[in-house]
Amino acid sequence: MAVLVDNDTRVIIQGITGSQGTFHSQAMKEYGTRVVAGVTPGKGGQEVAGIPVYDTVAQAKEAEDATASVIFVPARFATDAALEAIAADLNPVVIITEHVPVRDEMQVIHAAARKGTTIIGPNTPGIITPGARQKLGIMPGHVFSAGDIGLMSRSGTLTYEIAAGMTDAGIGITTAIGLGGDPCVGLTTLEAVKLFEKDKDTKGMVLVGEIGGDAEERAATYIKEHIDVPVVGFIAGRTAPPGKRMGHAGAIISGGAGTAASKIEALNSAGVEVARKPSDIARLLKEAM
Repeated sequence: MAVLVDNDTRVIIQGITGSQGTFHSQAMKEYGTRVVAGVTPGKGGQEVAGIPVYDTVAQAKEAEDATASVIFVPARFATDAALEAIAADLNPVVIITEHVPVRDEMQVIHAAARKGTTIIGPNTPGIITPGARQKLGIMPGHVFSAGDIGLMSRSGTLTYEIAAGMTDAGIGITTAIGLGGDPCVGLTTLEAVKLFEKDKDTKGMVLVGEIGGDAEERAATYIKEHIDVPVVGFIAGRTAPPGKRMGHAGAIISGGAGTAASKIEALNSAGVEVARKPSDIARLLKEAM
């Protein structure tokens, strides 16, 4: 039914007393997410929308039996917040924060790897499992419907657009994962594919990538050799000029590496039909299924 988050997920919001943390914690709670605590140093004892606030992650976990964290703190504090969540054995840790320095991202990713913690992001819209009414992040829950397709994406806005098109076409998802648009992210496209591969309720996948890096090429190699469910893809940035960053920090191509053409070729060679427009995804899924 889901990967990473399900009915048993109990969520801490780090940075809950900030404007974004307050707004989105309420939206998550209204969606059905089990938001059990917030953390803001120095604000322990307060409440936000009925959610108790603690000074530390360790206190919140012990008091509320929390299992996962969503981070809404400013970039300069995001590393410490993530390391605190990792140390408390929360899993997954979803880092919504953007503009986190690459060196800090690498520090968090390596710390998580040592502990076996799944990091989603940074610079991610989060993760959502409609069937369990669990949303960890900023995704608009109303465009997602429950079903049997695993959705993974490097772009938040494209995630929403494609999910809305799928819902309109009567196609639902098991889980949607916003992988994040930075050069260094925790959960990669390949790792997301492997998670969905292990989920018995996921009968197909949608892979949304963009120019820059080789995440999609690595995933394509694995799909070709191991995946036997239908996979449909979309690559943003077909018309981007070489060497120019387009939107996300990770969306930069150099020479022949990381181009839309190279990614599409790799996916096609793995049997993945790549849509020319996001609106084509639902149709291609129906044909593939």
